[in-house]
Amino acid sequence: MKLTDRIRNRFEHDGDFIMEEHILAGRPVHIMGFKSLIDLPKTWANLQSRVREAHFAIAPNPESALSILQKLGQTISEPDEAALLTVMTSGDLIICYEDPETYLDVVPVPTALTRSIEQPLNENVLLGSASAFNDDIATNIGLLKKELDTASLCTQVYVFGNHSPRKLALLYLEGQVEPALLKEVTERLEANKDRDLYNLQRICKALGFQPWKAVPKFYTTELPTEAAHTLRQGRVVLFLDRFPFAMVLPALIGDIFMMENDRNYPILFMYLIRGLRIAGIMINLIMPGLYVALVSVNPEVLRIELALTIAESRSGVPYPAFVETLLLLVVLELIIVASVRLPKSVGPTLTVVGGIILGQAVVEAKLVSSLLIIILAATTIANSAVVGFQNSLPIRLFKYLTLILASLYGILGIMSGLVMICAYLASVTTYGIPYLYFFKPKDDSHG
Repeated sequence: MKLTDRIRNRFEHDGDFIMEEHILAGRPVHIMGFKSLIDLPKTWANLQSRVREAHFAIAPNPESALSILQKLGQTISEPDEAALLTVMTSGDLIICYEDPETYLDVVPVPTALTRSIEQPLNENVLLGSASAFNDDIATNIGLLKKELDTASLCTQVYVFGNHSPRKLALLYLEGQVEPALLKEVTERLEANKDRDLYNLQRICKALGFQPWKAVPKFYTTELPTEAAHTLRQGRVVLFLDRFPFAMVLPALIGDIFMMENDRNYPILFMYLIRGLRIAGIMINLIMPGLYVALVSVNPEVLRIELALTIAESRSGVPYPAFVETLLLLVVLELIIVASVRLPKSVGPTLTVVGGIILGQAVVEAKLVSSLLIIILAATTIANSAVVGFQNSLPIRLFKYLTLILASLYGILGIMSGLVMICAYLASVTTYGIPYLYFFKPKDDSHG
């Protein structure tokens, strides 16, 4: 059975597949592709136009017709069913003609399947560029090249996977990137090309990261300005097709509270903003545990007036301070998760109204104290002060460590928890680069 017949039989019941016979350059040809990926009328008009232009340069005869057809695309050297399927699923058009049997890979006019360049959805910018990465890898690379505008920006494109091939691009600045980091990343990417990459966990496995780590090994951003800044620092950037953000390697402690966009403010306000973010991190880690420590373990630290006020607010509460704090923290985590999953038109309204009603109800039912409502509301707000949703996840996790230690050892437990967190962060490395390391751009004397 001929190869074209096998392809036709394979997609006999596929309504998106197209296989038609046409006359091109005076020769009968078959065209094959998928309607959803190809704008067929525009593609066919473009091919006809190119054939007509070529006829002016070459006299029409059978040999010249064959040479014209071969100029329309790239000849598939070893055509088989798997090779043709790979070409078609990537969005290209196949032109097949006989005598001799030849298959051409033609780049068509594609169907627009990606969003235009829009404002960022998850990272708000007050002063700076409002462009954000989208789902198309070529567009993302172009945005980054537009931001940097230098010939030192190098791009390496890999195709990962056998069952579902997907492109991944590695970008770095020549002369700025750390050589050991670039060597390690490229070796791991080359060694895992057969792995299908369709989520971030599989990317972590391909890069050799341990799965059970609380701190992310890469930092995600949808802002070209932030990705360009990390490249100037000597880090590398990864783009995966159909993912609307850049992955920066390695992630560092500074990514939690520092943004390149901060430099668009006066330097005094820049340091104030970063100081507020650091204060938000400390509030998130300490406040719930401090409440439990002062109420349950170390009440003698409080002034008598404050101790009486807290005792009055907790009158009638049947649970220990640790249980009521943990209960309300879990409820707040559920509200955060629900706000992400609910439709944007109703999500903020339902979560705000639900939070107010729930908070008022649990206080009137004497299940938690009113002071705890205030403390945990401040903690939740402080958690949102850090840069990036992904960076806030480890902080949300670490506060439970200080909470448990505070319920056992009081203020000493909080201090022990902070020491343990700092020791853990100091032990985290990515390709030999410590998490607590600060990159300094080589062309910036101020860091």
